[in-house]
Amino acid sequence: MITLSIIKADTGGFVGHSAVHPDMMDGARRAVQRAVAGELLVDGHVAACGDDISLIMTHTYGPDSQLIHSFAWDTFKTTTAVARELGLYGAGQDLLSDAFSGNLRGMGPGYAELEFEERPSEPVICFLADKTEPGAWNLPLYKIFADPFNSAGLVIDTKMHAGFLFEVYDLYEEKAVLFDCPTDLYDMLMFIGAPARYVVHSVRSKALGEVAAATSTQRLSLIAGKYVGKDDPVMFVRCQSGLPAVGEVLEPFSFGYTVGGAMRGSHHAPIMPVPAEDAHPARFDGPPRVVALGFQIKDGKLIGPRDMFADPSFDEARRQANRAMDYLRRHGPFEPHRLPLEDLEYTTMPAIADRIADRWTPISGPLVTTGPQTDAGRTR
Repeated sequence: MITLSIIKADTGGFVGHSAVHPDMMDGARRAVQRAVAGELLVDGHVAACGDDISLIMTHTYGPDSQLIHSFAWDTFKTTTAVARELGLYGAGQDLLSDAFSGNLRGMGPGYAELEFEERPSEPVICFLADKTEPGAWNLPLYKIFADPFNSAGLVIDTKMHAGFLFEVYDLYEEKAVLFDCPTDLYDMLMFIGAPARYVVHSVRSKALGEVAAATSTQRLSLIAGKYVGKDDPVMFVRCQSGLPAVGEVLEPFSFGYTVGGAMRGSHHAPIMPVPAEDAHPARFDGPPRVVALGFQIKDGKLIGPRDMFADPSFDEARRQANRAMDYLRRHGPFEPHRLPLEDLEYTTMPAIADRIADRWTPISGPLVTTGPQTDAGRTR
């Protein structure tokens, strides 16, 4: 059995929240190289999307391993030290504790992990996003594993035809539910269509009995009790041989669909599929970016990556995202560009509401003005 782990954190931005400084990337790469040489990891790769560092690792310790999570924590502490030395913005932003406590659950860094039996050919696509939230994966996962207009294999491939099981988390109530698709498809859409609260955590093939996709579901604001940065989720999807083909997995990103995030994590904006070299949100902290790194896993080794969005076939999605950004920006602080008030609970909005709370008065009777009376001696 092999375990694939993607563990990410924002430990300092260069400049502002736009990118990761090269010295931080170098420090993370050296740590991964030492871990491979010391046989803690079978293999590892360091990547970035926006101001987040992602450690893509294979190992034999299973999910939630103290050894692996401790290694990631120590690596992020090292990159935080570099960020502080350089005076970078938000140094250590995602490290919500001063001490490691066994695993990373509730400590800030996001992670997606899966243990599986490696197939003779094991293609995997790792998705990294910046300036958005975990629910950003809901729409593409629905299209990949449940929409025959996206994935022809749901009609043609007998193994995919049986459907998939979606594990969905309620992040507010900390509960989970399993939807059997296509039977439960309409029920599931009622919930995952509200991605700020309900998030697809994993997808399993009914025919193969294997997990095909896993995501990070950590919400920093729910952990910290205040806004400390957007969650910037990661995800990986296994492909081919009874699972969706690579082209079916990438197809949902040909549409710049709307996600929550962008500036101060408080706006709707289109997600933009980009090559790794363009994964540096700048305009209004956006548009939110997504990177797709393809690997072949052989004996635990990561063969790759191949930059899957470095392809002109996604140029139209990028143009579409820019046009949508123009449209939404013209709304300024008005919805639907700004998130609804219930999604701003962990920003400065509650403090503003408290400050003017005693100025609200009951609505009663006609509205009285201080202007001159009409000829009838009445004011309105």
